[in-house]
Amino acid sequence: MPPPAGSNVGQSVFRLYSQGASMEDWCMLDPFKGGVNSCAGFNSSHPLIIINHGWSMDGMMESWVFRLSSAFRQSLPEVNIVVTDWLALAHQHYPIAVQNTRAVGQDVASLLRWLQDQYKLSPKRVHLIGYSLGAHISGFAGSHFRGSEKIGRITGLDPAGPLFEGMSPVDRLSSDDADFVDAIHTFTHERMGLSVGIKQPVAHQDFYPNGGNFQPGCDIHNIYDHITEYGLMGFEQTVKCAHERSVHLLIDSILNRDQRSVAYACKDNSAFEKGKCLDCHRNRCNTLGYDTRRVHNGAAGKKLYLKTGSRMPYKLYHYQFKVRFTNHLKRIKPSLTIALTGTKEESGELPIHFKEEICGNRTYTFLITLDRDIGDLMMLTLQWKGMALWKNMWDRMQTILPWGSMADTPQLTVGRITVKVGDTQKRQVHFCPGEK
Repeated sequence: MPPPAGSNVGQSVFRLYSQGASMEDWCMLDPFKGGVNSCAGFNSSHPLIIINHGWSMDGMMESWVFRLSSAFRQSLPEVNIVVTDWLALAHQHYPIAVQNTRAVGQDVASLLRWLQDQYKLSPKRVHLIGYSLGAHISGFAGSHFRGSEKIGRITGLDPAGPLFEGMSPVDRLSSDDADFVDAIHTFTHERMGLSVGIKQPVAHQDFYPNGGNFQPGCDIHNIYDHITEYGLMGFEQTVKCAHERSVHLLIDSILNRDQRSVAYACKDNSAFEKGKCLDCHRNRCNTLGYDTRRVHNGAAGKKLYLKTGSRMPYKLYHYQFKVRFTNHLKRIKPSLTIALTGTKEESGELPIHFKEEICGNRTYTFLITLDRDIGDLMMLTLQWKGMALWKNMWDRMQTILPWGSMADTPQLTVGRITVKVGDTQKRQVHFCPGEK
């Protein structure tokens, strides 16, 4: 059906991704002409992925679109990949581009209805992926789609914040827009009262890598790395690095499916930073990215947190340590390090950051992350300012070496250490029998 006269509906262009060909040569699917408009590469028996880009400052299709499409083709050959080209409506002042997202969402819904009519494509086999403004386009497409079934899945990649934060679910991406909605929030840091990405949860499962604020490798001092990788576009890449990290985390999850990043439900990032939330019981953890498990029990808007590295593969291994100090002492903030030895390799010394001053007869929890799998834990060494405080071989009797020999020196005695490995959910409990 032709779009209404005088509206922006119907201006979107849908291109079927073709490996190795320039975008201008990709076959176009046109739901507005009516009748069968077939593309030789479209297979109605395969699932459909539709990629929706965001706001455009230069009117050019961003390189991540091609990287993501190529990753899907490389890992999932039996899937249809369609890119929504709405550059003409996206290359506007931001508030105007925001207004245009509703029209583009209607266009995507029209495409889905047309594919359903012409190819008998089930909406359950449709996965909409939208970055920034494209995330809300995906949401509007889901809400505009009318039929007996909802769209199968929507993934929001750092959904845009300005003019969407705090809006009602009908005015942004929400968990109502598909059978399953997941979102990755990577740049919710506020500038002048606004955040680039939306802070509030908008999905069934909302992932906040590194707290959803700044991302590793995206600080201004990384500009030289970006210039080396992207050339003259390096400065622009530094500016949008954290926002676009959401896309690259998804690409990573497609290409490195043997190194899946796991995220954990937690009330907020502060609690997660203290290592209190590495629990997978009752669906309290999930895989980040393409292989996210569809979880429908409980209310929508579950927040999940994880740490990631600065480069692909982004996976980090999470360890929860609970340490009980048994002796009475004044509140102090010691400089502690811990070293782990596994069946595969050693971690080296890692700093322990306490969020508060510590005292005796209390248990403190903290989080340690590693960028590699060291295997099953065999030994740990806890040190205070370079002097051994506690050392343990898992299969031997443990000893304790309190720091300091002078009467006026603070004494710190470890009574118990509990270690939990996030990825395997293994828990090891060890007690110290006494001083040596």
